[in-house]
Amino acid sequence: MTDRTAYAEAIAEVLAGDHGAKVPYPIGLQEVEVLRVVPVGSALLRITFGGPEIGQFHSYVPDEHVRLIFPSEDGVLRLPKREGAMLEWGNPRPVSREYTVRRHSVEDGELDIEFVIHPGGLASEWATSVTPGTKVHIAGPPGGVVIPETYDDYLLAGDITALPAIARWLERMPRDTTGWAFIEVAGPSEEIPLDPPAGVRVRWLHRGELAPGTSDLLEQAVREVKVAAGHRVYAWAAGEAGCLRGIRRFIRDDLGIGPKDSLIAGYWKRGVTDFDRED
Repeated sequence: MTDRTAYAEAIAEVLAGDHGAKVPYPIGLQEVEVLRVVPVGSALLRITFGGPEIGQFHSYVPDEHVRLIFPSEDGVLRLPKREGAMLEWGNPRPVSREYTVRRHSVEDGELDIEFVIHPGGLASEWATSVTPGTKVHIAGPPGGVVIPETYDDYLLAGDITALPAIARWLERMPRDTTGWAFIEVAGPSEEIPLDPPAGVRVRWLHRGELAPGTSDLLEQAVREVKVAAGHRVYAWAAGEAGCLRGIRRFIRDDLGIGPKDSLIAGYWKRGVTDFDRED
C-alpha cells in the first residue's frame, strides 16, 4: 500500500464519520520553482510552483498550511532539518511565512498558493516581484483537519486571507451540500469566481474604506444565520484574530456548536508580524 493510498483510506474514514479529525502526513521540505504568477481579483496573486520534488508533496484537504522559507536579514538561507517525519527548525529559527495550499496536482506536478497583496509584508513583497524560474523552499503541510461530509449544513466565514481555503472547500464539496459562506473583502474588485454547490449561499461583504481587521461585517453577517431544528452544522471561520472573537462566541454560545463541530482560526493579527495561527 502506498502512502497516498493509506492517507486516502484514513481521510475517507473521517469523511464518513461524525466529527472531524486531523490526519497527519510526513512534513516535507521541498525546493520548488516558480512556474507562473497570475492575479486573482485585485487582492490575490496565485503563484504556481513546480519541480521534481512536488511529487513528494502531500495535500488532501482545504485547510492545510505550508511555510515558505526566506533568507534572514543577514542574507543567509537557513533551512529546517529533517527529523524522521518531522522538521527541526533550530535556533536561530529560519525566516518563514505560513500560507494555505490552494491547489495541488500530482498529475500536473504543480502546487498553487495565493498571496494576499499588502504593503510591508515579507511574503507579499516577494510575491509581487518574483519571476518564473525563481527557486524557493516550502515546508509542510503537517497534515490536515478532515471534516466529515455527514453534516446537514456547513457554515464558512472569513476575510481575504481565508478566501483560498474557502474557494478550495467550496469546489470540493459534494454537489448536494447546503449551507452558508460569508467572505469579507474591500469591494467588488476583490471578489473572485467560485464553484459552490447550488445549496451553499455565498455572500460577499464589502468593507469599503475600513482598514482590514477593523470591521464587524463578518460577525454581523454570521449572526444572521438561522439553523433549522435538528440540523447538525459544521462551522469554520478564519481571518483576523480579533474579529473572530464575537464569531466564536456566537457559534459556540448561540448556535450551540462545540469544538468537535467547528474550527475557528486566527490567520493573522493586526500589528503582529508572522502571527502564530490561533485556534
